Amino acid sequence: MANRNEIPYKIYLEESEMPKAWYNLRADMKEKPAPLLNPATHEPASLDELSAVFCRELAEQELNNNDAYIEIPEEIRSFYKMYRPSPLVRAYCLEKALGTPAKIYYKFEGNNTSGSHKLNSAIAQAYYAKKQGLKGVTTETGAGQWGTALSMACAYFDLDCKVYMVKVSYEQKPFRREVMRTYGADVTPSPSMTTEVGKKILEAHPGTTGSLGCAISEAVEYAVSHEGYRYVLGSVLNQVLLHQSVIGLETKAALDKYGIKPDTIIGCAGGGSNLGGLIAPFVGEKLRGEADYQFIAVEPASCPSLTRGTYAYDFCDTGMICPLAKMYTLGSNYIPAPNHAGGLRYHGMSTVLSALRAQGILDAVSYKQSDVFAAAVQFARVEGILPAPESSHAIRAAIDTALKCKETGEEKTIVFGLTGTGYFDLYGYQKYNDGQLENYIPTDEEIAESLEKLPKF
Repeated sequence: MANRNEIPYKIYLEESEMPKAWYNLRADMKEKPAPLLNPATHEPASLDELSAVFCRELAEQELNNNDAYIEIPEEIRSFYKMYRPSPLVRAYCLEKALGTPAKIYYKFEGNNTSGSHKLNSAIAQAYYAKKQGLKGVTTETGAGQWGTALSMACAYFDLDCKVYMVKVSYEQKPFRREVMRTYGADVTPSPSMTTEVGKKILEAHPGTTGSLGCAISEAVEYAVSHEGYRYVLGSVLNQVLLHQSVIGLETKAALDKYGIKPDTIIGCAGGGSNLGGLIAPFVGEKLRGEADYQFIAVEPASCPSLTRGTYAYDFCDTGMICPLAKMYTLGSNYIPAPNHAGGLRYHGMSTVLSALRAQGILDAVSYKQSDVFAAAVQFARVEGILPAPESSHAIRAAIDTALKCKETGEEKTIVFGLTGTGYFDLYGYQKYNDGQLENYIPTDEEIAESLEKLPKF
């Protein structure tokens, strides 16, 4: 075992140490996440029903509650080698700046052209679409990280890629939009007049800046109404958390290599893809009684599903055409404020993470975006990486946890997920630097009004 004070700045795994299978956390959960329901019958969605929207093998992964490990196809593993394994970094400079006895590590997922962890699932979903012989796929994107990753993956497999981008992000992040177009994607601001559901949303919410729920509805409508297309999602779904488990598996292998056991594991949470992937193998250990950890989900105060939402069945999309999922939700009609953490502007949360939250295994906190950007700037100045606003929620919680250790003298080991870089998010940084960043926190009345519209059955 290495001396804790001799841990290198960056811990890398060898190619031979990369995971050969994804880890399916649901297999170790005694209380399984509630199933997706057909919105018409309110019965559990079948494989055939899901296969009308998703690729067949992805639908099978979505429903698989039993297999703990699912082999990663060789073609996907070969693609992963372009940018994986990603480094686990010891934040020595941040520790020194905080004057904390805590040890801080972050798993950095920004070492690829898409700039985020999203490529881990995008390449898998594109692979299965190509394998099925499809012409193309449709999707939504918030900040643009998922859309960028999927456009790259589709270019690799020569698939058509149709992206509905949340309108506020489409306007605030034009260069990420152009990266998608450079990789061949067709990008439409959502809600739009190009779909029937988009027209209905605009009629009900004139001038809306959009949400991930709106964009999902449009992408699904396009996919089911065009032959040879399927819909793919960048977060929330079981299949996405499965693919993202590569993050946690690598993190655990790197920590084990140096005999390090984390006390607290932190991730930002919008739909749940990066957090679910990061914590999966550690939660598995906890569920099996092999180890104990604290898990913290961090979300924006403007879209606080885990901290202020209700655990109930709700539509995954604003247009109410997707299956119903039992999750922590603010209501599918909830339109978040135009927050700069665009990738976290989703009304609900992964069914897996929601179940863990309901079972008392996952803690959750929320922050105003001014506090989040303050943490991002502090991190950038001492660690040399400009973080994405989404990731900066995790940084904020990691800093606060480390400062508590400073007060108590505890030598905790903290691990957080740095999901990507913020070089396409400079509009938000400009607002912060100019002192013009606005915080919006919904009132209890606003949330209650939205939750009143939850489906009742």
